[in-house]
Amino acid sequence: MRFVQTVSRGAVRSLYQLRKHATWSRTSLNALNSSIDETNYQPSNNGQGPYAASEGRALNGARVAIKDNIVTAKESRLPSTASSAILFQHASPFEATVVSILRQHGAVIDGKTNLDEFGMGSHSQKSHFGPVKNLYLRNGQPLSAGGSSGGSAVAVASGHYDLALGTDTGGSVRLPAAYTGVVGFKPSYGLLSRWGVIQYANSLDTVGILANTVKNVTKIFGILNQFDTRDPTSLSQNTRSRLGRNDERISSLRIGVPTEYNIDEMSPIVRDCYRDTLKRLQSAGHTIVPVSLPSVQQALSAYYILAPAEASSNLAKFDGIRYGTRSSGSDSSPKESLPLYARTRGDGFGEEVKRRILLGAYTLSSEAVDNYFIQAQKVRRIVQRDFDKVFDQQNPLHDTDTTDNDKQGVDVLLTPTAPTEPPTLREVHQQTPVQSYMNDVFTVPASLAGLPAISVPINVTKALQNTDALTEGANVGMQIIGQFGSDHTVLDAAQLLAEMQA
Repeated sequence: MRFVQTVSRGAVRSLYQLRKHATWSRTSLNALNSSIDETNYQPSNNGQGPYAASEGRALNGARVAIKDNIVTAKESRLPSTASSAILFQHASPFEATVVSILRQHGAVIDGKTNLDEFGMGSHSQKSHFGPVKNLYLRNGQPLSAGGSSGGSAVAVASGHYDLALGTDTGGSVRLPAAYTGVVGFKPSYGLLSRWGVIQYANSLDTVGILANTVKNVTKIFGILNQFDTRDPTSLSQNTRSRLGRNDERISSLRIGVPTEYNIDEMSPIVRDCYRDTLKRLQSAGHTIVPVSLPSVQQALSAYYILAPAEASSNLAKFDGIRYGTRSSGSDSSPKESLPLYARTRGDGFGEEVKRRILLGAYTLSSEAVDNYFIQAQKVRRIVQRDFDKVFDQQNPLHDTDTTDNDKQGVDVLLTPTAPTEPPTLREVHQQTPVQSYMNDVFTVPASLAGLPAISVPINVTKALQNTDALTEGANVGMQIIGQFGSDHTVLDAAQLLAEMQA
């Protein structure tokens, strides 16, 4: 396996090409918030650049785009803004652990990607820097790139980057991957360091990987899968040793099909592609097993209580005093009874961020916490237990076996990543916030349980395509979910699915 080496003949030429690509991305797809070009590039290391790869390192010049809510040090000349006005041009004094590891392995990091502000959105339309557009069209209409890691997905899908990092809170890596036809992987919670990620919801945020192939995703996961003493949520070495890994690839899988994912809102193309994929897997010798996950029907409601509650707490620190932008003039208004720095926060946050802060603040209030936040936490625990019951492997975080010993469990679950094809941007703008939230209905349950999940693009055959509403490069994302810690099993299953299309 090798990556494209963009610095082998001099980084100045490569960065000139990047500048052209970045300009094109900004004007048409708007995938990048910032990038390095020859106007601020300082050659060093024999003309190979300050972060150029050396021969023999694992990534050796692979170009990696970083979602703009994962911080890069100010020395890199790449701001860390989370696509928010309140952090416009913010230069971080430190760098995220995952970014440092990629640099150490020879990656060239020269672009930060656009996203929904602070990761709050499903279509990458709620950014201070403007919306991200998909590469593909339907009837001449631009499509949603998914969110919130839409910029990272488009950067990879367009061929400008070998891979990209995103963050997945409720599907923010998998949904854009499904909409743009790339591979998007959310590892088990706690395997990849979150140190240096601008928090949205601490108990849900997970650094994810996007690439054009499962093999490249697997390689990057192997590099980034390290314990980090600076991240309190990073799994300890002792816990990691209990996860185990079967180096022998499983030739025959037991694949679970959750009946609760067969919803009326699923589009005909997604449904037919799902059935076709299951038939092909069965023909290849894998066993298809119907399973039930009753609580996933409440998962989306629980998520949109828990995530805003954590966000309202996390975003309290953005006040324009310690860092970030600050509104001009007096920052309080006695006439309007506004408190200190209210104007800064009002000007700096977008409408969706304000909506979630208010929602979260209410669900944490004394009058609502018992009826909303506490109940949502109980639903989350039930979701985790329902997943534990269907898998053959025991959850390594539990001391007691929660699997059903009366019947054999499954190795992985297979579901569509999204219930529909990507909507057009016109359709997105007509959606209510609740309709937009429904996009995450298939991805949120795995996030609530902290499970590994990957979206693999499945080419829609001509027989399944609706010629009246044909999408260029039509793909449907299929999601594979595994037990906590069974990341390599999930990646192996994804590789099997990818090879079926070769």
